[in-house]
Order: sequence, then C-alpha cells, then structure tokens
Amino acid sequence: MCNVLKVSSSGYYYWRKHPIGVRQMKHNQLLTHVRQIHTQSQGRYGSPRIADELRDRGVKTSHNRVARLMHREAIRSIMYKKYRVQTTESAHDYPVAKNLLNREFTAEKPGQNRSAEAMGI
Repeated sequence: MCNVLKVSSSGYYYWRKHPIGVRQMKHNQLLTHVRQIHTQSQGRYGSPRIADELRDRGVKTSHNRVARLMHREAIRSIMYKKYRVQTTESAHDYPVAKNLLNREFTAEKPGQNRSAEAMGI
C-alpha cells in the first residue's frame, strides 16, 4: 500500500501512531467555519471580513490566521471592479470642433500642426 501511495513505510506508521494534534483540530474546526461563511457570502468575503464575522459569532481569531488558512486551502474571494461614474456627456447640442488635421499628423515644417485644449484654463 505504501508503494501505491508513494510514501515511506516509516512515515505511514508514524502517521498512524500519532493522533491529530490540538492545533490541527482547532485549524480544522476554524476551517469549517471559514468555508461556511465563505459560502454564505457567495464567495465575496475576504479574510478580514470573515475574521470579523467569526468574532461576531464568538470565535476568537485574527485575520492573519484566517488569511493563512484560506491561502492554504485555496479559498479566494470574488473581487469586483468598483463602479465609476462616467462624467462625459456625449448627448449635447454644443458645437463640435472641425477635424482640421484629418488624421494626417506629419508636418512639412516644425510647428505647423499645433493644437490646444482650453478645458483646464
């Protein structure tokens, strides 16, 4: 069996002999809470918000510990882009400037094609 699982026989017997430690049991218990909160938030909560939610439920932990467990178990939050208000109003009746260059940006002599924008003044 050890050959199939590609582990040493001494490592297997060491694993069988030693029970799961207290720290590992606490990690497993905390991980079940983290997974539960992560699914309840539809994957939107990251480690700081999950840690805050755990503290509200009475579980004493830090966001660094939650972040470490989430990283180890590949639990990631969904990140959305922030909504930005579009300030350009293209549906207006103001006059539009003429296209004098007509996409010909090469000039015969220096300083021939100049343009300026007066919006910042």
